[in-house]
Amino acid sequence: MAATTISIEQDQFCCSVCLEVLRDPVTIPCGHSYCLDCIEDYWNRAKQKGQYSCPQCRQVFNPRPLLSRNTVLGEVVETFLKSGARQLSSKTEEVACSLCTVRRKRAVKSCLVCSESYCAAHSRVHEERFHGKAHRLVPAVDQLKEKLCQHHDKPLRLYCRTDQQSVCSQCVRERHKGHDAVSLVDERATQQKNLQEASLKSVQKLKDTEKELRYVVRYIKHSTEAAVEESERVFSRLIRSIEKQSSEVKEVLRVQERAAVSQAEELLEKIQREILELRRAGAELERISQTEDHTGFLQKCKSLHFSTKTVEMPSTDALQYMMYKTLRGALPNLKNSLDETLEREFNRISDKVMSLKEPSNKSVSEKTKAKDTEIPYNSEPKTRADFLHYHHDIVLDPNTANPYLSLSDRRRGATTHSEPQPYPDHPQRFSSWAQVLCRAGMAGRCYWEVEWAGEGGVSIGVCYKDMGRSGAGSDCKLGHNSKSWSLDCSKSVCSFQHNKERVSVPTPCSSRIGVFLDFRGATLSFYNVSDTLVLLHKVKTTFTQPVYPGFWVGLSSTLRLCSL
Repeated sequence: MAATTISIEQDQFCCSVCLEVLRDPVTIPCGHSYCLDCIEDYWNRAKQKGQYSCPQCRQVFNPRPLLSRNTVLGEVVETFLKSGARQLSSKTEEVACSLCTVRRKRAVKSCLVCSESYCAAHSRVHEERFHGKAHRLVPAVDQLKEKLCQHHDKPLRLYCRTDQQSVCSQCVRERHKGHDAVSLVDERATQQKNLQEASLKSVQKLKDTEKELRYVVRYIKHSTEAAVEESERVFSRLIRSIEKQSSEVKEVLRVQERAAVSQAEELLEKIQREILELRRAGAELERISQTEDHTGFLQKCKSLHFSTKTVEMPSTDALQYMMYKTLRGALPNLKNSLDETLEREFNRISDKVMSLKEPSNKSVSEKTKAKDTEIPYNSEPKTRADFLHYHHDIVLDPNTANPYLSLSDRRRGATTHSEPQPYPDHPQRFSSWAQVLCRAGMAGRCYWEVEWAGEGGVSIGVCYKDMGRSGAGSDCKLGHNSKSWSLDCSKSVCSFQHNKERVSVPTPCSSRIGVFLDFRGATLSFYNVSDTLVLLHKVKTTFTQPVYPGFWVGLSSTLRLCSL
């Protein structure tokens, strides 16, 4: 059978005589229950002789009722006491009555004089006992003694801001006279407000830090992606160069082989002709040797000649030296030299990367020198020298150049012509717009400068690698989509474009433009470059992948990347 849970209160099991939980409960004829000892003691008092009444309803019984323990009620009380102990342990914040012994009830009042707390029943007893006396009851307070002044036994209701401690009213008049004192309520409100504001600021600071760290993680990934891409490009070129040199060495060997074989074959043909002549002469000698005419033999043998010259064999020393001595010596030397160069450059790059984390054992002068060249990420360069600290020597990628663009000056210059160039097909090539990108993607602080000239104008900007290439739509045009940003320069107008939104730039463009990319700072800035730098336009954005410098060159205009 399922157990039924009944909600009951402690007062239901309290004896009205001792005000505590029933002990050996008995029930008298009127139905009220008491502790066995309490009701017997009540009836045994002198004033109760001859009449036995109920302490609660005053009903009189005669003769004296026989008392016996109420077994059922006793078991219920015992069960209640066990459950009550568990409830008391789960309500550690409640103030318990100081006078309850068997089952401590929850206190409702505290006496500042007695330094004790009382339940409802004991509060009534306290009021009856100290009625008219200076025993002030307040709402129940835990650890009451700690709420009283140690010097005057008065409630700590004030707060001295000068000494930063709680005080009573008498302390303010004596030991803390003249100090800045306010009520505890006001001080708590002030400190609670300050703590809440500090908490909000701390949380916001942590959120900002978390946001910055997440951006740093993306920045590191993008920077690494750009560096890996550039390293793959460089090593691919190195491999192609080695393969080209390998092919050239093979061709040299084949040329030498063909020359030596041709010389040997010519000698072989000459010897074969001489052998044929010798065979004819031998046959003639055999024929005349059969005649009996001695005079005729002597006359005919004068025409027979058998050469005794030694054939000079072609020399193979040079070829052997080339194949075995020179190559076997030179190629391992080349390999060792290449290995040394690669190891030296790798160590230099590795040292450069490791130096980004400044060792703790650097001297003060070294640290100062390092700080002189470093610019904190949250501040921007001010002078051109500061910008040149981040200069990148960039070159154009011929695989992206539009067919009407002609590249020059070792892929640093570009000019638009009316006739297409004979470029091979490539998936990265701009098919319609006269545009070209640089080889390497960028993710960091990068600065480069561009010179331009011509009536057709130019566009200078950056874009993601996956910007469209094929077609004449806006998804392929620099600055006209969400994947590119550009500064459009002409003799009369200067403007900035991104995602089809155009912003006019009031300052005319000079013939030399500086571009500063702060990938982590999420800014892209354009400057007029002369004796000083003049900001043309600055855009705040968030880059989600490495960007590539890109350029559009108008008809008859020229553009050149500056090598500093």
